[in-house]
Amino acid sequence: MTKTEPVTDLNARFSAPEAAATGWDDAVTRWRDAELYWLSTVRPDGRPHVTPLISVWLDGAAYFCTGGSERKAKNLEANGNVALTTGSAELNTGLDLVIEGAAIQVTDDAELLRIAQAYLEKYGSDWQFRVQDGKFVGDGGPALVYRVQPVTAFGFRKGEYSQTRYRFER
Repeated sequence: MTKTEPVTDLNARFSAPEAAATGWDDAVTRWRDAELYWLSTVRPDGRPHVTPLISVWLDGAAYFCTGGSERKAKNLEANGNVALTTGSAELNTGLDLVIEGAAIQVTDDAELLRIAQAYLEKYGSDWQFRVQDGKFVGDGGPALVYRVQPVTAFGFRKGEYSQTRYRFER
């Protein structure tokens, strides 16, 4: 993946008068350091589905995995568009982030090995995967791996109250 710097805009309407846009590097650092994320998908009947999961950031994209029979995997078969979020439950501190894009299944074993190593480094031996036949294999059985390359992202800084939009070239 090529590193792409987004166009960054502060939305003054939803920001404090003295606020500045949050830089993309700050957003990526927050994303990498987070432990828990929320994935929003759309069910085949149009209803939303939101679920917590873990994720790693590698080469300008977020990665997550799921069992092939799980609801999120079934939703992604019909509609790959997702929102992936992280942040804090605090009202007046922190930075909440939203990444919007398409979840694309990763099946290349060399790429999967790099992603598996990133999971191991971030989450420890409880999240150690083997790579086999284009999937992760762990204690829970085989898992599909998805890459979300951001198309649009948002940063919501609390306390200083700023809303930043990041737009990426397609």
